[in-house]
Amino acid sequence: MKIDHINIAAPMALLEDVRDFYCNALQLEVGPRPDFGIPGFWLYGEGRAIVHLIESDSHYPAAEPYYLDHVAFEVTGLEAYTQRLDKMGVPYSVNHLSQFNLSQVFCKDPCGIRIEANFRY
Repeated sequence: MKIDHINIAAPMALLEDVRDFYCNALQLEVGPRPDFGIPGFWLYGEGRAIVHLIESDSHYPAAEPYYLDHVAFEVTGLEAYTQRLDKMGVPYSVNHLSQFNLSQVFCKDPCGIRIEANFRY
């Protein structure tokens, strides 16, 4: 079993910022999306639509704490990734786990969702 995709629902102005974030930071690409009768985007990586974005005027930042802590992506090119985040002005932190041959980069997307990018070495 594996996770197929994540879905983010937000007003269109914010959704466009979210789309640009994932396309610029993680180098996902906007690709084909079925006509659901609601505007949105599907963002592709390695030929798969892994981030779905859908316009919604009923989704807003949570007033109460929520329990989903972060979404993680396996990525390559640690230095290029952090340079893209720097260029975008996105704050991030880096955690090196040498015992697992793994570097993690944490940041937040425009919706405030914490993103973990994992780089294996």
